[in-house]
Amino acid sequence: MRYAILILVFFMFPIALHAQDLKPAAVGEVIPHSLGLKDQNGEAKTFENLTGENGLVIVFVRSADWCPYCQVQMLDMRNGEADVITDQGYNIVTLSYDAPETLKKFSERYNFPFTMLSDEGSVAIKSFGIMNEDFAPDHFAYGVPHPHVYVVGKDKVIQAVLAEEGYKNRPQIEAIAAAIKGL
Repeated sequence: MRYAILILVFFMFPIALHAQDLKPAAVGEVIPHSLGLKDQNGEAKTFENLTGENGLVIVFVRSADWCPYCQVQMLDMRNGEADVITDQGYNIVTLSYDAPETLKKFSERYNFPFTMLSDEGSVAIKSFGIMNEDFAPDHFAYGVPHPHVYVVGKDKVIQAVLAEEGYKNRPQIEAIAAAIKGL
């Protein structure tokens, strides 16, 4: 009997760890990653040099290269609508699995004013527990996040999380601003 329990625990342990990895970072928790990543210009960034007076809004996008829903979301941010967020003392960054060169192309093509973080290898995406596991490691989209928006205070504590069902709908700028205003 004791061996049966040990075998059950041995085989269940990896499943439990895997399931725990899928739990998205939540309100009240400290962000699970330092955001020590390169931006679209290849410059090293961290939470400390990204945050605004009151905090940081992290917009996780699937890809600035091939995802039209992500592109529209970012272009909405660019078109001056994001002032309602930055006026409240929060800087905005996007974060995707795209390489810095890919992000730079998007940034230059569309005159995108915000920092774009490159999470090649999806380490930050995985640590936030939002990696989309629908794709096999050999698929081009392996490593993309489920689109989420995290509002984080200067103390690195998550103040709000916004996400929609599926990948086509994204939290609107007004919803993000309202979440910040309600803090």
